[in-house]
Amino acid sequence: MSKIKDSKFKNLFLSLLYDAIGMLSFVVPFIGDFSDIIWAPIAAWLMTRMYKGRKGQVAAAVTFVEEIVPGLDIIPMFTIMWIYTHVFKGEKK
Repeated sequence: MSKIKDSKFKNLFLSLLYDAIGMLSFVVPFIGDFSDIIWAPIAAWLMTRMYKGRKGQVAAAVTFVEEIVPGLDIIPMFTIMWIYTHVFKGEKK
């Protein structure tokens, strides 16, 4: 049980970190949007590593679109996915 709890909070920390990295493009107007070209595929890949199976693939596709479209970086997809997985769906025991 402790391992599950540790993994759960590790994923929360990583989710917050990855969302913060995704929002860094707001720091430098216009130029920051071009950094999304690099971050979008990385974010999608990270999402598939954090969440396996179909759930991870769908989340990765949504994350890619959210990161590549200018102005949508404000949406914290990693944190939303964590909440969906651990709060709404719960963990399988």
